[in-house]
Amino acid sequence: MLKIVEVEARLFLRDRLNSLFAVVFPSLLLLVLGAVPALRTPAPEFGGLRFIDGYLSSLIVFTLAFIGLQRVPTVVATYREKGVLRRLSTTPMSPARLLVGQLVVNFAAVILSVLLTIVVAYVVFGVDLPHHPLGLACAVVLGGAGTFALGLVIAALAPTARAAGGWATAVFMLLMFFGGVYLPRFMLPTAVQVIGSYTPPGVEALHQAWLGTAPDWRHLAIMGLVSLVAGTVAARTFRWE
Repeated sequence: MLKIVEVEARLFLRDRLNSLFAVVFPSLLLLVLGAVPALRTPAPEFGGLRFIDGYLSSLIVFTLAFIGLQRVPTVVATYREKGVLRRLSTTPMSPARLLVGQLVVNFAAVILSVLLTIVVAYVVFGVDLPHHPLGLACAVVLGGAGTFALGLVIAALAPTARAAGGWATAVFMLLMFFGGVYLPRFMLPTAVQVIGSYTPPGVEALHQAWLGTAPDWRHLAIMGLVSLVAGTVAARTFRWE
């Protein structure tokens, strides 16, 4: 298992452009948005907060969705398409270990990206540090697990890297919409906001933990359930070729 994680980490770092984008882009987007004076001014539609304060949870949604849905399925499907998985199938390694290795490496990138976003928000724009650090950690872990599990289902079923990219992009766009990345959540209908609260990565739980109190346990429970069900489906439907 350690060897699998080591190899996957090396391959992750070799893909410098995508790896750097996944880790740094949310912080760069925050810097761009923060350069607009109107977005640094408290407004009543944001509950007396600034736009950049309320948008931080959506930036974490982008991080989790991009890494979990744009990287993981494509990488695993590429392994299958190029025959890497077929050769691995002749070894004692179970498919679950390969999927776990992908989770470990990519989730480490998520943690690094989230920490960088927190530092940039606090140092550059004076955004409060997370009000409930433990709640934010739980929201990131469970929301990330749910998102990654969806990506692993795609990785397990997609026959080619192109197919994986297409399927993952469709799911990615939906999660970005419900997560308030394309449009700020206050501009979305109430029904869409509710759906987004219970859809991975769980933007409402992230928002509550950062700027409010502890996240709603129901949101976290749904994220855990999604990760359990999707992860089981991914492991049982995984194909070597």
